[in-house]
Amino acid sequence: MQERRPRITNEARSHAMRSALLEAGRALFLAKSYAETSTPEIVAAAGVTRGALYHHFEDKKALFQAVVEAEAEAVARSIGASSVDEPTAIGALIKGGEAFVTAMNEPGRTRLLLLDGPAVLGPTTMRTIDERHARKALREGIEEAIANGALPALPVGALTSQLSAAFDAAALGIEMGDDADDHRAALGALIEGLTQGKK
Repeated sequence: MQERRPRITNEARSHAMRSALLEAGRALFLAKSYAETSTPEIVAAAGVTRGALYHHFEDKKALFQAVVEAEAEAVARSIGASSVDEPTAIGALIKGGEAFVTAMNEPGRTRLLLLDGPAVLGPTTMRTIDERHARKALREGIEEAIANGALPALPVGALTSQLSAAFDAAALGIEMGDDADDHRAALGALIEGLTQGKK
């Protein structure tokens, strides 16, 4: 008697198609940039129809935003994993900064999140995405450091913005050929320097 294969539900099929589109879009956006990637390339790489693309995403921009969100989430996971066992709040901030630089060093990711993302989605949307991920992790680390007395009671929002900008500048510098260890050392010194203002 022939064994029956389990039926694939419509929900599972739909999830598989969406995942394939995200994976194909990610690979192409990282390798080529948003502007250089066409929707026919995406659907061919995903092995789905053009109709499937527009069933799951309004357009290429919507797919791009979903990829950006997923990449931002991956960076935040790296930050969280790096500092989870760090015994001090300052150490956790430094480890988090190092993890950010390392995570952003994945080929194409800096361009995707710091150049193409703001250009395609706009700075407001990108900030909103960032506030759900890496910026959120940074803000929570700063809040903990202030609460523990490791940092002076500076305005959290402003300090988060300024450190976030420093981390982004480091990632962009490394993307353009700067030495990554130099940037890690500078970021660590920057965070350590904040403790000098503690009263």
